[in-house]
Amino acid sequence: MEGRHEGRTKMSVLVVEDSRTQAEFIRYVLEAEGYDVTLTADGTEAMKRMAIDMPDIVLSDIMMPGMDGYELCRRIKQQYPDVPVILVTTLFDPADVLKGLASGADSFIVKPVNPEHVRSQIESVMQTQEMREPEDAHGELDITFAGSTYTIGAGRLKILNTLLSTYTIAVAKNTELQEAQEQLHTLNGQLQEAVADLSHSNESLAAENQERRRVEKALADANRKLQLMASITRHDLLNQLAALGGYLDLAQILREREPENAWHHVESAAGMVSRINNTVRFTAEYQKIGATAPAWQEISVLVERSEKYISTDSIALENTVPVGVEVFADPLIEKVFSNLIENALRYGETTTTITFSLKQDGEMYTIICEDDGVGIPAGEKEKIFTYAHGMNTGLGLFLAREILAITGITIRETGTPGSGARFELLCPARVIRVPGR
Repeated sequence: MEGRHEGRTKMSVLVVEDSRTQAEFIRYVLEAEGYDVTLTADGTEAMKRMAIDMPDIVLSDIMMPGMDGYELCRRIKQQYPDVPVILVTTLFDPADVLKGLASGADSFIVKPVNPEHVRSQIESVMQTQEMREPEDAHGELDITFAGSTYTIGAGRLKILNTLLSTYTIAVAKNTELQEAQEQLHTLNGQLQEAVADLSHSNESLAAENQERRRVEKALADANRKLQLMASITRHDLLNQLAALGGYLDLAQILREREPENAWHHVESAAGMVSRINNTVRFTAEYQKIGATAPAWQEISVLVERSEKYISTDSIALENTVPVGVEVFADPLIEKVFSNLIENALRYGETTTTITFSLKQDGEMYTIICEDDGVGIPAGEKEKIFTYAHGMNTGLGLFLAREILAITGITIRETGTPGSGARFELLCPARVIRVPGR
């Protein structure tokens, strides 16, 4: 590059650019070509600078605040007609060229600036300056374009030089466009191949995703079941151990003073041990709870099984659910039934009978557990299923709602206060199977 400037007088270039980044880049390009560069930020500063130190050529941006590049070019040509002006712009259409010629511009450079193009345009403009225009080459020319009229006072050489510079830019841009189109064509071919590959693997991927969702759901259900099991077991065992301790304490207190009553409490403690044993066995049955999916279970059998976990004493348990009717539910539903029985015994106060039945209403089936105790106050009917309420009275109903929800079964209390509690398990038709249906 240095050899290109050997023997050449160092030219001075005034760059007018409001963007400091663009100005420094143009300075770098020009100084690399061997020019002496001065920077100004706007047209007013440029005119003041020219009054002090006249440059050989001016490169000016067009879009600037205040005085734009066209106006600056017009003023330079009025005061210093022999100083060539090249306009540097991101805009480029026929109107830009006509505006530039009307203002007296000698050529154009389009951003982003290409070093080789900058050098060639400066050299071309300077060579044109040295050439003599024919005597009849001057005279104003009015050109109408896109509804606007532009008065061109430039000579033929200047107009030709401007047209050549715009043609050079057009050729360069067209070459860039062709290269971009070729690259786009190549990328499009690659994209089509990728889409084809993706299409071929889509079916297997969809199958894998479906299986993954099944596994994720199974894992989520398994984790939920494990948490439920831990809560249920802890809840029941703590209550049963507390009762066992109470019976043994009473037996110890009465063993000398009232040995007969003491033995009665010992018998009650033995019964509680039996209940604890049943709870532990129930836990053992579901120690692999994560691998146990919801299954069809006969409702009347579930009621019968639940009874063994509860000591009903003198209270009657009536099971009127038709034999053979099944519910699709988590295996823990057996614990839900036993909890409903236990609640009737514990809170019913005057309960003498607990009845399980099944009712059909269109496509909906309802499993009903009702007693003839004191019932549940109206203000407590929804609270009894909440976790906060369960912390005080036991988490059985909170956990029951969670267990039933696994297969879409809901539970509510609809009894009449003072006449008994009534729990309804609302089952969609898809989770009830009736013999012969």
